[in-house]
Amino acid sequence: MTDDAPSSTNDDTPQPVADSLPDDLAEVFPAYAEIADPDLRVGVRDAYAVALAETDWTDLDAVPWLPDEQARLGLPDETNVRHVNDVAALATALADALLARRPDSGLDRDLVVAGALLHDISKLYEFGPGDADAFDGDEGPDGDEATVDGRYGTEYYDLLGHPYVGVHVCEAAGLSVELSHVVLSHTGRTAVEPATLEAEIVKRADEVAAATIRARALEDLRDT
Repeated sequence: MTDDAPSSTNDDTPQPVADSLPDDLAEVFPAYAEIADPDLRVGVRDAYAVALAETDWTDLDAVPWLPDEQARLGLPDETNVRHVNDVAALATALADALLARRPDSGLDRDLVVAGALLHDISKLYEFGPGDADAFDGDEGPDGDEATVDGRYGTEYYDLLGHPYVGVHVCEAAGLSVELSHVVLSHTGRTAVEPATLEAEIVKRADEVAAATIRARALEDLRDT
């Protein structure tokens, strides 16, 4: 199986492949090239293909990090790709340090990398094109009205919240429940706590990466 060929959840249901998705996902997410398992590499790429096929996004680089928080902090230039790459770099560095010091830990490095790359894939569903620039608090993209605090988001953001739809994407791409767990448990917005070392690493990496963004605008992170 090659990275160019989509996999499927079963023999009868091939995954959609978005035309805008690069053949080599490492062009967007450099850590993708570090996944050793070829089937897992294909699965991660399939997950992004599913998300692009099911949403209005055509450019991964255009997906915002968190529009309402960006508006509050005055950081319109932050993107989800940049954040995901931060998380992947932090998570893999931590995984490598632990594997060097504790080689008997049983830590699955591939799962850490894949989890970091997919942890925020639900944002493709939670926000629509234009949200990152819609900071005026009047009317959102496609005529959607902003909430009282100027926040924009789709019905996924309003009714499901972050990051539940990410589990759907992992399932649609035929990825493991262990990877879905990393995605679901990486944030305090769900009641699911990390049950595995891989999930804990991605959660901590995400927290530090998010704090680094907020530190651009805040002198004291306790003001978050």
